[in-house]
Amino acid sequence: KNGFACMMLSDVFELVQFLFVVTFTTFLLCCVDYDVLFANRPLNHSHAGTATLDRSKVTLPDAVLPAPQCAQRIRASGWIIFLLVMAAVFWLYRLVKVLCSLLSYWEIRTFYIKALNIPSEALCNYSWQEVQARLISLQRRQQMCVHKRELTELDIYHRILRFKNYTVAMVNKSLLPVHFHLPLLGTVVFLTQGLKYNLELLLFWGPGSLFQNKWSLRPQCKRAGARRELAQRLARAMVLLGVANLLLCPCVLVWQLLYAFFSYAEVIKREPGSLGARRWSLYGRHYLRHFNELNHELQARLSRGYKPATKYMNSFTSPLLTVLAKNVGFFAGSILAVLIVLTVYDEDVLTVQHILTAITLLGLVVTVARSFIPDEHTVWCPEQLLQRVLAHVHYMPDHWQGNASRAETRGEMAQLFQYKAVFILEELLSPILTPLILIFALPARALDIVDFFRNFTVEVVGVGDICSFAQLDVRNHGNPQWLSAGQTEASVYQQAENGKTELSLMHFAITNPRWQPPPPSELFLSHLKEKVQQDAAAA
Repeated sequence: KNGFACMMLSDVFELVQFLFVVTFTTFLLCCVDYDVLFANRPLNHSHAGTATLDRSKVTLPDAVLPAPQCAQRIRASGWIIFLLVMAAVFWLYRLVKVLCSLLSYWEIRTFYIKALNIPSEALCNYSWQEVQARLISLQRRQQMCVHKRELTELDIYHRILRFKNYTVAMVNKSLLPVHFHLPLLGTVVFLTQGLKYNLELLLFWGPGSLFQNKWSLRPQCKRAGARRELAQRLARAMVLLGVANLLLCPCVLVWQLLYAFFSYAEVIKREPGSLGARRWSLYGRHYLRHFNELNHELQARLSRGYKPATKYMNSFTSPLLTVLAKNVGFFAGSILAVLIVLTVYDEDVLTVQHILTAITLLGLVVTVARSFIPDEHTVWCPEQLLQRVLAHVHYMPDHWQGNASRAETRGEMAQLFQYKAVFILEELLSPILTPLILIFALPARALDIVDFFRNFTVEVVGVGDICSFAQLDVRNHGNPQWLSAGQTEASVYQQAENGKTELSLMHFAITNPRWQPPPPSELFLSHLKEKVQQDAAAA
């Protein structure tokens, strides 16, 4: 995160940003006289004892109510006082968290400077591999981890990504209820920041979660005899958390609406086409993530796949929409051109009521219409484009192979690579839908989740409890279809889907060339290299 100063400023400005949104919104609701601002009511200007009604000269201070009147309007509204109290409580909670985080950041900064000999001003010159090498070397000299003499690269990744690996594995095994079949819309995927936060609260770090601390699963989670009792307790916690989310829904919804408005309104006005841009969805980031892949490694890989994925999604066009967009763009553009010419000829045209609104809306219509008109030089080759996407994202369902031109494939790809407008809409709906998922959909999976943590947790000396998939062991979690035939003893339940074990092993070995894999994994990698060399020679 680019050092202590950047991390500190980000947290502090997050607090300031929250204060600004709450204060500014309250000011707009209670302290502005909109009848004066919109010139619906004449304003009294007193000059030398004479009062005149002036409809043309209205300044911003004229539309601001006096402080006593503003305070009176705030006190008169019970809803505003309730929301302000809730905002104050949340802000104080965030303040305590930020102060604790700053102490942690300072410790990390001190560790980098004194233990790793990396000064703050030179931090940007070091790669992660260099930092990791210094950490491994320091362990040999100082014995920071007392339970084992040497730390490996895999141990370090396990400590950093302990909970992330569990989440990636649960998405890979389709354990979390994020797929829903809706009338008219078909199968949709819903995973938002709010739902993810609640899942982590339930499973990893909340009160009564399956983990008793940051490195150890609760002992009863490892006993098969306690599975049903534990599942009932977890299901009850899910329902209670859902009810708590339901009670907080109005506050969270108001915040989401305000934050979205302040974040995106100016961008949409300046670049209306930005809502048509795409981004990797939160579900896509978990589906496409390797085991033991750090945030910056995942971001770099998905960024390389962004342009090929955009080209693939844009290669699908609707001839009917194209015809409609061309004509709508023509009509809106014609009117807009006339208004612009009139404005250039005489700027007094801008004083006509709603003329600026008309120009802005027409510009928005033209921009949206253009987004539906494909480039006339585009060549239709979806199979090649999808292969270019696969080269970077690494994961693709088997039924996509040879079906890149089908609308079903594009629809499933859209679940991973969604419109920015869809992302904003999902986050706005999250305060309403998250409680429903927690109350009605998630409790049915409680027993499966408890079994998952019991069956796929191993204890590693010096690291603690980790997800067994993260060990990259092809013998226990390999798939025979992925060159692991004869090397794996895994049942279908134990196998990772879509070859995630094998692909994660390859990625980790390439990212950390000094890492010494265990014998079964090393044998798999050697067979893979031979196969690649044979294919290259044949080509």
